Amino acid sequence: MLRNVAVALLDGVNPFELGVVCEVFGTDRTDEGLPAYDFAVASAEGPVLRTEAGFTIRVDHGLERLESADLIAVPAGRSFDARSFPPELLDALRRGVARGARVASVCSGVFVLAAAGLLDGRRATVHWRHAEELKRQYPHLTVEPDVLYIDEGPVITSAGTAAGIDACLHLVRKEHGSEVANRIARRMVVPPHRDGGQAQYIERPVPRTGGDTVSDVLVWLQEHLDEEVTVEQLATRALMSPRTFARRFQQETGTTPYRWVLGQRVLLAQRLLEGTDETVDAIAGRTGFGTAAALRHHFVRAVGTTPNAYRRTFRGPEAA
Repeated sequence: MLRNVAVALLDGVNPFELGVVCEVFGTDRTDEGLPAYDFAVASAEGPVLRTEAGFTIRVDHGLERLESADLIAVPAGRSFDARSFPPELLDALRRGVARGARVASVCSGVFVLAAAGLLDGRRATVHWRHAEELKRQYPHLTVEPDVLYIDEGPVITSAGTAAGIDACLHLVRKEHGSEVANRIARRMVVPPHRDGGQAQYIERPVPRTGGDTVSDVLVWLQEHLDEEVTVEQLATRALMSPRTFARRFQQETGTTPYRWVLGQRVLLAQRLLEGTDETVDAIAGRTGFGTAAALRHHFVRAVGTTPNAYRRTFRGPEAA
């Protein structure tokens, strides 16, 4: 049973990500019949640490505090994707997993777990802005940038900022059941479980091409996303044979014409859901999906949530 929680801190820690773990596991709610945790923060780099926000915090415990923890949490910090970590901390994390403790990261804290080798062969997530760097540095793990958190046995990783709340509540739910997790969530005034993943928050600019052979066709496509077009029609516009056009398109965009158009239609739908009051049916027509059902199907596959839920997230419940 999860009873003892320690947070491993490094210089440059993010106050919000640290606060997430403190709020879920470090707040005494025993007056409401909720479980209490033996909670502490432990420094890997001396008693005084500077936060990313510019103020300092004093920490009473060193890494020895991790040895008794059932859960060791590592919050995000400044430049964690480009710094080295104390070997003593990495050893402590490895010992924790070896004796049966869980370890969890919030956002870029995942780089610490990866450096300790705890993610080799496992799936992991991180804030979408750090996903490519995590893949580059640690090719032996599988990075999934479109989810809020991933539970891989003793190792839990979460995406950016508030996704740490989702991961912590998931751990509470797993250990103490949904009723306890829901009551803590109500105290925090947050949803006990969020629909979708961080895919809905990822910025997706128009993909750049690796050449200019099909660039004019791409411009035309973006202006006619509501129309049904075939590869043959696009090839004629590009003055190529269909086979040559398909090959050039793949070389310059990294994908097929169908998938490129599908992605751009979803992007347009996102912009319309965020910035207009048009109905989902109207947006389905403007984006070339035809029907609300077709839009919903492709939107859920690409973004991880429904069009109406997406609109509520970005414009509030009244808009939906």
